[in-house]
Parts: sequence; structure tokens; C-alpha cells
Amino acid sequence: MRKGWTPLLYGCRILLKLMLKNLTNVTVAILSAVATSAATLPAPSMATSSVLQPFSIVPEGPTQETETKEVVPETPKVKRLVCIGCNTNESQTLEFLQSRGITDKNALATIMGNIRQESTFTPNICEGGARVSYSGCRSGGYGLIQWTNAPRFYGLGKHAARIGGNPSSLNTQLDYMMYEGDWKMIENQMKTPGKSINDYMRLARKWIRWGHHGARTDYAYNYANKLKLSKS
Repeated sequence: MRKGWTPLLYGCRILLKLMLKNLTNVTVAILSAVATSAATLPAPSMATSSVLQPFSIVPEGPTQETETKEVVPETPKVKRLVCIGCNTNESQTLEFLQSRGITDKNALATIMGNIRQESTFTPNICEGGARVSYSGCRSGGYGLIQWTNAPRFYGLGKHAARIGGNPSSLNTQLDYMMYEGDWKMIENQMKTPGKSINDYMRLARKWIRWGHHGARTDYAYNYANKLKLSKS
């Protein structure tokens, strides 16, 4: 004990030394533990880095416009009359007449019955039965409905020249038949459905101006029995 120290002061000094020693030991232990923990921690990686990557905008690709198609309503098929057992010229004549707006079976049968009586659907027939060209028919009527008088006969040749057709052909004569003023007089009535064959026949007489009736009415009724609606 130093000189002049009281026992209490000396005891405090010893206690202070012990406390400092213990504090040093604890500090060393804590630092050692921290160093050990730091050594065992995994090294930081780019995947686990807490550094936020800069925000990037991904460009959006061009959008594809949806192709729109116009829906066209289907046109309903119009059923046509066909002639059962008829030859090519008869069938073509029937189709032609329907394409020109004549739809009534009796009207169609009446026209066909008259053509049958006049020419048997032979476009190059001259009155008397000779099969000749238009220019070769020197007298009488010629063609499908036996155009006889000069205005009608020569009208066929002029019409053929106007359309670039053959006056002896079926198609040219059918076209001329619808073109003539004599047909125009009865056209609307022949296109009006609901009449009897006899009614249509009276109209046909004004058109063809026949001098001999013959079997044209019988032919008309026969055609009316052969005209049937097509299945397609």
C-alpha cells in the first residue's frame, strides 16, 4: 500500500484494475466473433446484389392488324324450268326466254308451241321446208317464226349485221325475236304470270300473225307437261 493511501482508496484501485481487465477480455472476444462471422459470409454476387439495375423499356413489336373480310351474303339460286326430252334448240330457246324475264310455264309453253308449228326450231328453214342460208331464201317466210313480209324479213338481216351475228343462227334469231316491235306489243302481258295457254295464245297471234293455226295449241300443252323445275 502506497504511503498516504487509505485502505478504501487502495481497494478501489484494485477493483478498477480488475474491471478494466475484464472489459478488455470481453472486447477482444466480441471483435473475434465478428471477424469469424465476416469470414464465413458468402461473397456478394451480381444476382443477389442489392444495387438496383437501371429501369429499361423493352420496345413493343409492331402490332398486327386483324384482317377483316367482308361477308357477302350468298345469292339464292333461282330455280329454272327445264324441258324433259327436248332437243338442244328447244332447251336453248327455253333458257333464253327465261333469261328475258318470261317465267310462267304456260307463257313459255305457248311461245315454244308457236315456234314448233312455224319451224320445228330449225333456224335456217325457208317456207316450204328447204334448209338454206338467209340469203338463199328467195320467197316465203324464213327462220324460227317464219318472218315473211319485207320489213320483218329484211329486219332480220339488218339486226344480224348490227350485232355481228349470223341471220341463219338460233341465237341471232332469238335476239331479233325479242327486238321486234311486234313482240314489244305483247311483251309485258307475256311476262305477266297466271294466264291460261289459250289466253297467251291469243296474244301470240298478234305477235306472229299466223294465217294457219295448225297444231300450235296442242304443241303448247305438250310442252307445258314437259316443263319441270330443275333440281339444282
